[in-house]
Amino acid sequence: MKVLFDTVSYNSSKLVTNTYSTSFSLATKMLYKSIRNDIYNIYGFVRLADEIVDSFQDYEQEFLFNKFEEDLELALKHKISLNPILNAFQYTYHKYNIDKSLVEAFMKSMRTDLHKNVYLTREEFKTYIYGSADVVGLMCLKVFVKGNNEKYEALKESAMALGSAFQKVNFLRDLKADFDNLNRSYFPNTDLKNLNELSKQSIIADIENDFTIGLAGIKNLPIEAKFGVFTAFRYYKQLLEKLKNTPALQIKDSRIRVSNPKKVELLMRSYVKYQLNLL
Repeated sequence: MKVLFDTVSYNSSKLVTNTYSTSFSLATKMLYKSIRNDIYNIYGFVRLADEIVDSFQDYEQEFLFNKFEEDLELALKHKISLNPILNAFQYTYHKYNIDKSLVEAFMKSMRTDLHKNVYLTREEFKTYIYGSADVVGLMCLKVFVKGNNEKYEALKESAMALGSAFQKVNFLRDLKADFDNLNRSYFPNTDLKNLNELSKQSIIADIENDFTIGLAGIKNLPIEAKFGVFTAFRYYKQLLEKLKNTPALQIKDSRIRVSNPKKVELLMRSYVKYQLNLL
């Protein structure tokens, strides 16, 4: 029976999540069990696509991406795939009736990374962020509200803002790796070779605005999702604070991170706030 293969598929997505992101996997563990596997399934899918364009420079990346995209289309159409990650994703996609346009926007932004290295205008940057991050937040939101369209529409803006904030924090943290290893510069009107405090603070102000909008939505999430998403929010907010207090030139020359003990402390503090309804 296919149920055994499905179990292997879901476990594969969970393994990808736990292996690639300690922070996201920790936050996902705080979700109710009823929705946890579906978030693993979404993360596994987006991580695989991201790995193709970010990590496989020694291989024919465009060929691999084209093949992945073809397999994705077949998985969504036939509701099965021999690729365990895509098999898991198609299950969640159909279960919550995720809009195909969200998947297409994500794949479009990932494909952009194969050819585009610099974003000169805010409009270009906004379009890329929408596809690479906002739509991932919207896919997760579909799971959180269990397909309830009224709740989805009410929380849509905040989910997109939170996705944007997480992505922009990652970009700021990974300036060195993106620029030195991939020759990418995402933030428009920013000279990464001579990043100054003014440019850094402008980027941070934009992220903080996204966080403000995102937190308002977290407060109204269903109970099954609220604590897990709040945990992720606290982690990324702490990372942003560290970046805020780090000189611009140091950000460009090193990778700022939150230590594992600090993540545990944040988890405990987040739980207290959640229990006392202090979000």
